Amino acid sequence: MIQPGFFDLQDRLYKIDKNGDPLTKINETVNWELFRPALEKARDKGRQSAVGPKGYDVILLFKILILQSLYNLSDDATEFQILDRHSFGRFLGLHISQKVPDATTIWRFREDLVNAGIVEELFSTFDAHLRDNGFMAMKGQIVDASIVNVPKQRNSREENARIKEGDIPKDWSENKRRRKDVDARWTKKGGTSFYGYKNHIAVDVKHKLIRSYAVTDAALHDSNVFEQLLVDNTSKDVWADSAYRSADRLERLAREGFREHIQRKGSRNHPLTQREQEGNRTRSRIRSRIEHIFGVQAQRAGNLLLRTIGIARARTKIGLRNLAYNIDRMGLLLATSR
Repeated sequence: MIQPGFFDLQDRLYKIDKNGDPLTKINETVNWELFRPALEKARDKGRQSAVGPKGYDVILLFKILILQSLYNLSDDATEFQILDRHSFGRFLGLHISQKVPDATTIWRFREDLVNAGIVEELFSTFDAHLRDNGFMAMKGQIVDASIVNVPKQRNSREENARIKEGDIPKDWSENKRRRKDVDARWTKKGGTSFYGYKNHIAVDVKHKLIRSYAVTDAALHDSNVFEQLLVDNTSKDVWADSAYRSADRLERLAREGFREHIQRKGSRNHPLTQREQEGNRTRSRIRSRIEHIFGVQAQRAGNLLLRTIGIARARTKIGLRNLAYNIDRMGLLLATSR
């Protein structure tokens, strides 16, 4: 049996690069040390004692979570893929003979981020880094939301009614409570029912980068978080679909100096005129750019089912997914500008 040598591995990595390894682009463009202060703070909060070694470096563990977010991997699948894929190991700076963090270590580190509520800070840190590197929010912003599914809960109608009122059934055991997501909600879209959360985002038109986000249960109407998503931009133009349109919102946007490009909507007795329909088509050419982001997240990750319990964990996982998209997008933008 022929043992593979160092140059065999180098040749394999060269071929990976030749075919275009997106992880290499990310590593070349991201200064991971930006995240260290917040990550160290989160891990220190999660430790029960300051005694003993801290274990794996926080940057390594954070990069693992970014990998996990890009490819929508479970903790067990993440551990396996790091062991199995040369591109993953190189992205993490792990030699083939080095020890790989196991699934439990990955879970514990993510729980540290959940308990510290640190993902929003990490997202803001990278947004500031984007702006410092010339990726200002430009040419206006687009607002939209996407449903993120979680496993359906098999509760009785009575249990669901009590949960909706914020009353957790008292006869549930502690073990059952840990397995039940009482924060997720049902919603309907296009006649189909979904159970889970919503990822509300605002995207800049120029770079198609996520500039702000909010995570809510799926039942909350998209328009309820519209204003909080708007950020500083070189343009006051705002695009959104018809779900966000209301007389009150239009008045508020005008008062604050925004130029609205919100899709018009007709009704049974007042259908859209031909001119309004043409206006919608014109606005859609810009507004549809946000669909590209949801499409990229779904295409890259496959099934976007979120296997977490509770909104705190959902906010962490979805926030990491949005951050991972921006990190990946910056690598692409810099690569195409060369």
